[in-house]
Amino acid sequence: MVACLYYQAVGIAAGPAGATPRRADRRKARTRAALVRAAQGFLAEGRTGVSIRDITDAADVGFGTFYGHFETKEQLLEEAAGAALDGYAAMLATLTEGLTDPAEVFAVSFRMAGRLQRRHPELVRVILNSGTAILLSDSGMVRHARADIAAAQAAGRFDGDDPDIALMAAGGAMLGVMQMLDANPELDAGAVADQFAVRILRMLGISADEAAALCATAPPMVPELP
Repeated sequence: MVACLYYQAVGIAAGPAGATPRRADRRKARTRAALVRAAQGFLAEGRTGVSIRDITDAADVGFGTFYGHFETKEQLLEEAAGAALDGYAAMLATLTEGLTDPAEVFAVSFRMAGRLQRRHPELVRVILNSGTAILLSDSGMVRHARADIAAAQAAGRFDGDDPDIALMAAGGAMLGVMQMLDANPELDAGAVADQFAVRILRMLGISADEAAALCATAPPMVPELP
C-alpha cells in the first residue's frame, strides 16, 4: 500500500515539456518501484536482514535487475523508507496551506503525523523499523519539519537558532509516539499525539497556555494514501 506513493518519487523521465515518456523509461520506473514496494513490505515487517534475492523474488524481477537500480541493499532500504514518507509529506503540506503562523504549521503537522499509526500502520512500521537514522534522511517529511522549525525560529516563535537540534528532539518524540501507539492499540492516537505536541511546543519556547490552545482545535482528517 505505502509504495503507491513511490511512483512520483522515482520520476519517470519525461524529456522536454509535453513529451511522452519512452516505453523503456516507463518500464525502468515500474521495475524500480516494484523493488521499493518489496523493500517497504519487508521493512514494515521488521525484516531488514532479508537478502537481495528475497527482495527481487518479492518484486518479481530478475536478480541481476537489482544492480541496474541500486548498488547495495542498504541503499534500497534507505530509499524505500524515505519514499514511504514523501507522498504523505506532500499531502500534509496541502493541509497546512493558508496557515501564516509557523508555530501553528508545526503543531498541525506534528499532530497529524502522530495520528498516522491508526490510519496507516504499515507506513508507520516502515518508519519505526528504519530507526532513528530516518531523521537524517532527505525524505519529504523530514525536510518539511526542518523548514517549519527554521521558519518558526526565524520568526521568533521558537527558541534557538539551530533547527537541526530542534528537529532531532521533535523527531525523536514523534518516533516515541508512533512506537507507543503501535505497541498499545487501545490508546487514543489523537489524545497521545496532542499531549506530545503540547510538550514539544513548550520545549521549543511556546508558553503552556498557547501550546494548549494550538493543540485544542480539531485537526484535519488524516488523508487516504493514493
